[in-house]
Amino acid sequence: MARERKFSIQELFAETREILLQNGYEGFTFSVLADRMNVSRGTLYKYYENKEELITEYMMHEMNSFLGELKQLEEHKTFEAQFDFIIDLIFKNMEIHQLIMVAEQISKYSNEKVKTNKEQLKMLHFKMFTFLRNFVVLGKKEGKLRTDIPDELVLGFVFQTINIPNHHKVPLIEWVAWIKEILRNGMFTK
Repeated sequence: MARERKFSIQELFAETREILLQNGYEGFTFSVLADRMNVSRGTLYKYYENKEELITEYMMHEMNSFLGELKQLEEHKTFEAQFDFIIDLIFKNMEIHQLIMVAEQISKYSNEKVKTNKEQLKMLHFKMFTFLRNFVVLGKKEGKLRTDIPDELVLGFVFQTINIPNHHKVPLIEWVAWIKEILRNGMFTK
């Protein structure tokens, strides 16, 4: 039987992240988490009523961290500088998209805490979208982006680049440089 031990919220969230990335939402259980952390399931239940509470708390932590980094976007005054910053940030935080998909699987009807957390996650997602929309608006204002393309399509296209499989294991720095090149200049010859 696992002994009860103290652990930090950082340890708990790090293990939660790893399990979610490896096993997905359905494969995440308090039993698996307790085994990995060498604690009893009962210890986890002292902090969280269910896995949905833990996962939504963890997701709020991740989103706040990502937003903290995204706020640095404002330090870059030109669209080109913001473009480089956003692409680098997306690839630095590649798993955030996968984790957001996990959060969408959680029923908001689990309990009141989960419902509140899901509402806060929506607000954080809206804040993220606002920063990114401002980026697109700047690109259109500077004449770098076509004004007839909807903002949501531009953002969706940029964010979906992290889902392009790198089957040939091109080094990440080179891969990101090629993605930036294609987004900036297209892939057709002149």
